Amino acid sequence: MRVIKAMYLVLFVSVFAFLAYQCGENKSEYETPKTNSGTETSTTGSTTLQKGDPVEGKTLFGQTCAACHGMDAKGLPKLGKDLTTSTFVAEKSDADMLNFVKVGRLPSDPLNTTGVAMPPKGGNPALTDQQIMDIIAYVKTLHK
Repeated sequence: MRVIKAMYLVLFVSVFAFLAYQCGENKSEYETPKTNSGTETSTTGSTTLQKGDPVEGKTLFGQTCAACHGMDAKGLPKLGKDLTTSTFVAEKSDADMLNFVKVGRLPSDPLNTTGVAMPPKGGNPALTDQQIMDIIAYVKTLHK
């Protein structure tokens, strides 16, 4: 029963994210990057982002990513993959991960091994680039 509810949640979030994405709204272009944490930066396009804050990322992960990847990031059956042991996470730079999360992955993508959509921004179109960087920083602290 819990899996069915999670699947409906994922479907709802995916549809919402798709519709929001189609509207073309991208708030991250208009927001000022966070400047109070870390000194390392990542450049994506014309925006310079601060290194992600894993403490902020943990909260955001719980609000957005945990629906598919679980609160422990070990994945949920027939939904999100285990991020704690993912080769994909290990091999990608923060900038590459940011670009991936912003775009997502369709089930029809040959690199999609689950057959489940990874919606853009994890289904939360309100996430800024900096917030995604925070989530990435958190996930990288969990990676084995």
